[in-house]
Amino acid sequence: MSWIDAILQGTLLGGQYALYAAGLSLIFGVMRLVNIAHGDLIILGAYIALVCVEMLGLHPLLSMIIVCPTMFAIGYWMQKLVLNKTLGNDILPPLLVTFGLSIILQNVLMEVFSADSQRLQSGVLDTASLQLTDELTIGWLPLICFVTAVIVIASLQFLFYRTTMGMVFRATSDKAEIVQLMGVKKDRVFALAMGIALAVVGIASVFMAMRTNFDPSVGPGRLLYAFEAVIIGGLGNIWGTLLGGIIIGVSQAIGAQINPGWQQLAGHLAFLLILIFRPNGLFPRTKD
Repeated sequence: MSWIDAILQGTLLGGQYALYAAGLSLIFGVMRLVNIAHGDLIILGAYIALVCVEMLGLHPLLSMIIVCPTMFAIGYWMQKLVLNKTLGNDILPPLLVTFGLSIILQNVLMEVFSADSQRLQSGVLDTASLQLTDELTIGWLPLICFVTAVIVIASLQFLFYRTTMGMVFRATSDKAEIVQLMGVKKDRVFALAMGIALAVVGIASVFMAMRTNFDPSVGPGRLLYAFEAVIIGGLGNIWGTLLGGIIIGVSQAIGAQINPGWQQLAGHLAFLLILIFRPNGLFPRTKD
């Protein structure tokens, strides 16, 4: 039963990793941009949620009504004013700029909030659990996080493949020059995509802050999980990020079941094995 519990808990943890990765996958799918600052933007969202909780007295889940629009605005204007100027045939400028943004965010957050570890207290959700059997229980908070991840990814999939906006995203991704001849402004499309991606990051930020401690320096770790989930699932495949997150989460849970010190290592080894045998991921995105 302990192994079943480990797999179940790992699956739920995978939902959180999928939330980290969903925005990154959307950004890559639309503009082929690798955002090195993605993890630090997750931490920025967590601190915005912390301010909402402490100053306004909101429950952490309710703080999303402020965090998500704020992160959308940050993403939109960051892309419009900074990142759009770096996009082109050379992938190096966006990497360098987002790396610089990562360093700036870490230092600004350190100055404003200090290096002290923080966590959002969610009241009864911290300990509330659902009894499945006499020996098997799952926490309500991880379950809510996983269900939210499925809803978010399903919504992004619907947006990307079943709406006019999604059609514009895909057309701009494939043939940006031709789309511009039809009156579509490429820069605005990219800014909108980044805004949506960071709104998703806002959701991931709140759940992360509720489940684990955070400080200004932990962003790169969140970026690593997001990258691994995106690559496992297949670059640009939105549903693949959910599977990638679950694989990492289950691998970590099984590793911890064998030896507590192997938790992080097991997840990275699973990523490495998949990368060796499926370099393009399990479900790489294909041209429509």
